[in-house]
Amino acid sequence: MTTLKSWIRAARSRTVLLSFSGVLLGGFLAFDQLRSLSPSKGQPCLVVVFAALTAILLQILSNLANDYGDFKKGTDGAKRVGPQREMQSGAITEQEMKRGLAITAALCLIFGALLIFVFAKLTWQELAVFAALGIGAVLAALFYTLGKRPYGYRGLGDLYCFLFFGWAAVAGTFYLATKSLDFSVLLPASAMGFLSNAVLNINNMRDYENDKASGKNSLVVKLGLKKAFIYHCLLIVGAFVCLAVYLVLHHAAWYPYLFVVLFLFYLKDLIAIKTTKPELLDPFLGRQVKHSFLLVVVYGILMLI
Repeated sequence: MTTLKSWIRAARSRTVLLSFSGVLLGGFLAFDQLRSLSPSKGQPCLVVVFAALTAILLQILSNLANDYGDFKKGTDGAKRVGPQREMQSGAITEQEMKRGLAITAALCLIFGALLIFVFAKLTWQELAVFAALGIGAVLAALFYTLGKRPYGYRGLGDLYCFLFFGWAAVAGTFYLATKSLDFSVLLPASAMGFLSNAVLNINNMRDYENDKASGKNSLVVKLGLKKAFIYHCLLIVGAFVCLAVYLVLHHAAWYPYLFVVLFLFYLKDLIAIKTTKPELLDPFLGRQVKHSFLLVVVYGILMLI
């Protein structure tokens, strides 16, 4: 019998905070916008809550699918340097993981349906768009490592993270809560996409040797470690630039710009990552997630003051 601890480890709880951060940023942007617009016909607080639950479930689904897919393809072998996966260790069997994937995918669809059909109060045209987006997100989470041609094995995982945990999480939450279009929101949404990619990049830098030997052509494998580090630096700088430009476009007061102080945390990590062996990078993954959450919270609070 598989224990609850095994499922918690398979869900990789330290990455769940990242998916929540994107929705939280979208919520901050929405409430800032609603202060100057007429009240939304929807229920903004419930929209943000159910968007967060859906995003978290999608992250867990992606993590479970990754555990299953990498195990089946032999990527999670004896040479893997990260935390041991649950199927790799035998803690979760193949049949149990299949059931876990089915249940989590169903929960994603249920909470997503509640979000768009009950709480967001969308038109039929909007419902069609968001329903398609939700189904696409579930399929993307599954086929990152599953199937005959998983896109995670072709260096497209960064694109998935950017679109779903950046643009979809932030801009999608913003639209569902405000029922308004503001293309400038794509700037903080892109920042969240860059930060999500930075987490994935650390993960793939850590697994570089094993992925290369196993035929998993992540973007890091394609770039090589030196260029992957440069890419990582660009992701962090790009995120801060996007957040700052958004404030400029909205004529923000001086104090929201204080968020840039948090760049010091990232700079400290960048210096350490530069001198750390790839197989020892795992602690930086959790730190990147925590720093990204802190950045969202500080940025949002300063914006709403």
